[in-house]
Amino acid sequence: MKIVIVGAGDVGHFLCQVLSEDGHNVTLIEQNDEIADEIGDNLDVVVIRGNGASAKCLLKAGAADADFLLAMTAHDQLNIVACSLAAKLGAKTTIARVHDAVYADNSVINYKKHFNIDVLINPEALTAVELAKHARNPERMAIEDFARGQVELQEVRVAEDSRVIGVPLKNLKLPPGIKIAYLERGCELVVPTANTELNAGDNITIIGTPDTILSARRLFSNEDASIVRVVLYGATETSTAIIRRLSSKRFKIRVIEPDLEKCRAFAETFPYVTVINGSATSLRLLEEEQIGSADYFMACTKDDEENVMTCLQTKKLGVKHVELVINKPDYEQVLQNISGFLDIGAIASPRKVTAMEIKKYLTDKNFMVVGRLRDGKVEFIELKVGPNSEAAGKLVRDLHLPAECMIAALMNDDGTARVPGADDVIHASDRLIIILNRDKSADVAKIFI
Repeated sequence: MKIVIVGAGDVGHFLCQVLSEDGHNVTLIEQNDEIADEIGDNLDVVVIRGNGASAKCLLKAGAADADFLLAMTAHDQLNIVACSLAAKLGAKTTIARVHDAVYADNSVINYKKHFNIDVLINPEALTAVELAKHARNPERMAIEDFARGQVELQEVRVAEDSRVIGVPLKNLKLPPGIKIAYLERGCELVVPTANTELNAGDNITIIGTPDTILSARRLFSNEDASIVRVVLYGATETSTAIIRRLSSKRFKIRVIEPDLEKCRAFAETFPYVTVINGSATSLRLLEEEQIGSADYFMACTKDDEENVMTCLQTKKLGVKHVELVINKPDYEQVLQNISGFLDIGAIASPRKVTAMEIKKYLTDKNFMVVGRLRDGKVEFIELKVGPNSEAAGKLVRDLHLPAECMIAALMNDDGTARVPGADDVIHASDRLIIILNRDKSADVAKIFI
């Protein structure tokens, strides 16, 4: 495929590398001569020196007939302008990297729709999803996120004393927006029907929004619902996104931040969060605040060295799980290799999670595979409902989908997502996450395209 990338910072450089290695025809627009020379000398990429927000430069790079235009600079406005211009010039799909959460706020205007951009990606929000999911899943079994974390798929083991044992699924009073997708009984993966009864020891896969899925777990498992204590280091965009992901009363959050003004801003934005002015590199501060009693310590600053050292220090003090953000590409592989030795629970890289999210969209099929279960026979596919789709305007119950097929998530054009019920209407331009047997993917996709 023909791909134009604007900006070769950490994310753009990484995309140039992985996409060119995957055999795509990649053209880079980059203003910095030193970076442009490095990319041109070391990667199989065509380099255009210039401004990605210039229509002439975009035409020179081939944006008019590009399959994808990826605007990955560190400047939100430049990325938005580049994508908007490229869409007008003829680029099939445009993806803009944005940092400011204001562009996800559609209360006044839908920025994505207004500027005719297909996808807006926030690296900090994606990083937060990666870190927060461990704290959100107490049993630490399988967990997946869809729709940028707005819909979760979790695995729960049915407890011996659960009241759902022996009750047909049609008689279970599940919270709204919750579905049981699959259950694993022994070595068998079962697609449940309305009459399926659950047994003790079954591993069931439940789908729901973050707000509903925690309460739904308690129907099946007698897991400890005690308070989870989380400490975040750094009043950063990633910390902001983590706090919003852990908004349940079950989570008690403290934030440590050296900058007093940032502390004040955080305290005003999140009055239910305890904000501590100081540095997590101070052993005295950590001991005074009894950080060692926390369940999770997440280092989210822009300083990789501080993130690593504070994680090691808090782990020694007794924190059960430590996680960190790593920003420098040179550190990623080293830390991944020794994370087990250092007992670091999770390492999240903004550039990697962004690249992984973008690669989901890079397909010449009319749908993309965003996940798989077990041996790969069951797939999660994402697609956009076409304007001439036979499904557009129909209720979910009237779609007559195959038995082993479920619409797990429905994302509206405004970016909001939910688990649809039988009476939800499918509209053109909706994005759907569908769980189904792999051999049915192409046929099911035709119903919606």
